[in-house]
Amino acid sequence: MKLGHAAAALVGSTLIAVAAATPSSSSPSIPSPSIPSGSFPSGSARASAVAPNTGLAEFSAAFTRSQAAPEMSPSGANDWTCRPSAAHPRPVVLIHGTWANAYANWSGLSPVLKKAGYCVYALNYGAPEGDVFKARGHVPESAKEVATFVDKVLDATGAEKADLVGHSQGGGLLPRWYLKFEGGAAKTHRLVGIAPSNHGTTASGMATLARSLRVLDTTAQMAGQAAKDQTIGSDVNARLDAGGDTMPGVRYTTVVTRTDEVVTPYRQQYLAAGPDAPVENLDLQDACAVDMSAHLGIAYSDVVYRMVLGALDPANARPANCFS
Repeated sequence: MKLGHAAAALVGSTLIAVAAATPSSSSPSIPSPSIPSGSFPSGSARASAVAPNTGLAEFSAAFTRSQAAPEMSPSGANDWTCRPSAAHPRPVVLIHGTWANAYANWSGLSPVLKKAGYCVYALNYGAPEGDVFKARGHVPESAKEVATFVDKVLDATGAEKADLVGHSQGGGLLPRWYLKFEGGAAKTHRLVGIAPSNHGTTASGMATLARSLRVLDTTAQMAGQAAKDQTIGSDVNARLDAGGDTMPGVRYTTVVTRTDEVVTPYRQQYLAAGPDAPVENLDLQDACAVDMSAHLGIAYSDVVYRMVLGALDPANARPANCFS
């Protein structure tokens, strides 16, 4: 179903129902997405900058821009001539969240990873081409799309394995299904989940996301099976959790925010380690207590960028705190 009219109604709208409103569709002053240069402010300047910046403006602006070209790649992603270096031998595949798209989700992190020397790739999935609201499909079907894309990345780069970085559905149920049921564990070194829907969310959490993206103003068909798949107790959750959270040979990192109002309770995002599958569960507020980024805005947190970089390359990790 084409959603051009519904998407157009989102211009300048707020993306988090519980946050202060961003400019309306009549406002000409929508901010541009934050494209970090790789050098982060330090000291007291950084501390004062973090508190009011929850990533909402950046996500909102990127989502608005994506309406004009829903399939476009974020800066730094999908250079199919890229070859991994000795320092970063695995390509990074970015997997967006429910009702978002690659450009909206990754216009902040993708260029950071590219600047750090990674080959970066980002797919759109779970909706017909041209739809702005993606990741609506049944999780097992979307996992097949991820499998096809990862195979394409590995073929293009010559790498044996990839690192996956995902947000919400894209960091939780979806890649875990790919690892467990689509052969992905043999092709994945690490999964980094940002605000991941690992064990589902309450129905109120999905309703909050729907309100945030104005999905409740569209049809039931628009919402898609992915919403049901991500509620606590769904068949998808039951099948994934049977036998443990992890797959042998894969390393896992979760990055959660205690202010998450979509994947609720937020502790549903944690994973338990399994045989040959270490897990690191990280809380954003442990790294920077004044970073109040919630579910959507966490994808645009400078602190989270450093947490992701540290997870991908622990030997050269920078401190992930308010002042680095």
